[in-house]
Amino acid sequence: MDSIPANRRLWNRISSAYQSEHDPQIGAAPRLWGMYSIPDARLGALGDVTGKRVLELGCGAGQWSRALAAEGADVVGLDLSEAQLAAAARAMGPARYPLVQAAAEQLPFAAESFDLVFCDFGGLSWAPPHLAVPQAARVLRRGGRLVFNVASPWFEACYDEAAARVTTTLQRDYFGLNTIAEDDEATSYVLTYGDWIRVLRDADLVIDDLVEPRPAPETPNGYNQTTPPDWAHHWPAELLWLTHKP
Repeated sequence: MDSIPANRRLWNRISSAYQSEHDPQIGAAPRLWGMYSIPDARLGALGDVTGKRVLELGCGAGQWSRALAAEGADVVGLDLSEAQLAAAARAMGPARYPLVQAAAEQLPFAAESFDLVFCDFGGLSWAPPHLAVPQAARVLRRGGRLVFNVASPWFEACYDEAAARVTTTLQRDYFGLNTIAEDDEATSYVLTYGDWIRVLRDADLVIDDLVEPRPAPETPNGYNQTTPPDWAHHWPAELLWLTHKP
């Protein structure tokens, strides 16, 4: 399935509204992961990026990229949507970094170009992982790391379309998730735990850790309604994978 054209159209259409609604949360401080804006200082996923060549897959308005550039990383922000890249260009701080329009499954970089490739609900949520993960592995140097945060399959399996909220009842077939139909014929991707392991191993990546970020009970979800409100304190909403290229 070629989801690139539809996904690009969707993000070009919704970019302005998305940034207006979410930037106050995801841009509030550097290094905030996921739907609950959990600090990286608590999760310990990225580590020191000073002097490292870093690629963000699906940078949006550059909330992560500009923070890492300010820390001294040599960052490239990549996104499929020109509207998102325009937002990143407008928001760029004193630490400048290049912006590239491309799809995560078609990376326009030479092999072994980066020390770190990462995304937070970016390219590995909106591109077929069996295509995008090998591309990320290809552009990593030996010893380089792929770190990414995506939706847990349990979060998606419990999403009630009619109620437009995540519940405590299974609503979808866990083994039949894979592709999620979004607006405007766009597609996002959700894999089971086993499928993620197979995709990563097939790309010759070593899994160092799987962090299931757990927000405090009072932490709001910035994107979805959940019942109960502290759903993600009890069940995993996200998967933060830490891997490296041997």
